[in-house]
Amino acid sequence: MKLIELAENIFFCGEKDKDRTMFDQLIPLPEGTTYNSYFIKGSQKSALIDTIYPPKIHLLLDKLEEAGIKEIDYIVSNHAEQDHSGAIPALVAKYPNAKIVTNERAKENIKSMLHIDEDKFIVIQDEDTLSLGNKTLQFILAPFVHWPDTMFTYLQEDKFLFTCDFYGAHYTTGDIWADYSENLLLAAKRYYAEIMMPFRTFASKYNQKIKELSPKMILPSHGPVYKNPSFILQAYEDWTSDKVKNKVVIPYVSMYESTKMMVDYLTQKLEDADIEVVLWDLIEGDMGELVMETVDAATLVIGVSMVLSGPHPSAVYCTYLLNALRPKIKFFSIVGSYGWGGNLTKILESLLSIIKPEKLDFVIIKGKPKGDDFLQLDALANQIIEKHKIINL
Repeated sequence: MKLIELAENIFFCGEKDKDRTMFDQLIPLPEGTTYNSYFIKGSQKSALIDTIYPPKIHLLLDKLEEAGIKEIDYIVSNHAEQDHSGAIPALVAKYPNAKIVTNERAKENIKSMLHIDEDKFIVIQDEDTLSLGNKTLQFILAPFVHWPDTMFTYLQEDKFLFTCDFYGAHYTTGDIWADYSENLLLAAKRYYAEIMMPFRTFASKYNQKIKELSPKMILPSHGPVYKNPSFILQAYEDWTSDKVKNKVVIPYVSMYESTKMMVDYLTQKLEDADIEVVLWDLIEGDMGELVMETVDAATLVIGVSMVLSGPHPSAVYCTYLLNALRPKIKFFSIVGSYGWGGNLTKILESLLSIIKPEKLDFVIIKGKPKGDDFLQLDALANQIIEKHKIINL
């Protein structure tokens, strides 16, 4: 369990966690995740950049012990969430002279979550610097990427930028270096959708600021390290822009195949018009992948069956979650089937109160679709086709 040297006196001391299956009891982890921590040894002082998830604390402590690290002067906390700050109490106990360097908001969060004494903190402001001797840390406040307490740490002499959650990915393939593969891009896109997309405006702002900073290396706290930052910078520029693709996402739940018949028919009509369609079974599919598909989609069509007198709970959950994550959806519709009565649309429509996409026609039928019902679906398909002709113009 050795530290990995990234550059002279800059070390990776994080851990892979391939066995973790859920993040925040909300997000499925198909291949687990990583918790990245970095140790910097200056000519006079040393610093640890972020720490590790509490169940893995012993692994970080063992690595530092094996490397012969007797003192840590500064523990930099870029963000107080415990997958990054959770080892602070153990580190303070092992290295009692260490000071926790962070911003005021993060300090208050760490104090409340981890019960660290006030006198252990050094509170910094935006653009403040901290000397390690021959290495200088500069702190860049980046609120709402993704918590109000988020900041970045920039190692000036080496031009290394430690971004905590920003540019992260739940990706454990290969070693610590980015492989720049399509699989990595998808993992980073999924992470963006689940974590950063609600803060798209802020993410766009700081992505541009980082481009202007032109770091030599980007070192997030989840996923691989980017020796070629342009890979992830360009991806974020695309994802955070206002542009959408000629793409429709159709999450659906169908109890007795009637709604499935409707969404299959609509899918074919749209694909015949060269529109990309992602048809997603809400019972069988991975919600994280669905959310990822909405990052650049123009239109959302919810396919839903009736349960008692309202929409199926899985459609309600999906709609609620998408609204909370705020994709840049431009248009939406609801299609579905009911048996004896109720209201399929009222609850779902009310749940899109944040993203407020333009409402297209709804197609709600009784029982299995028949002649006139397919005509309504034809009309909806044509409406989507016409709307997509003007997107991004």
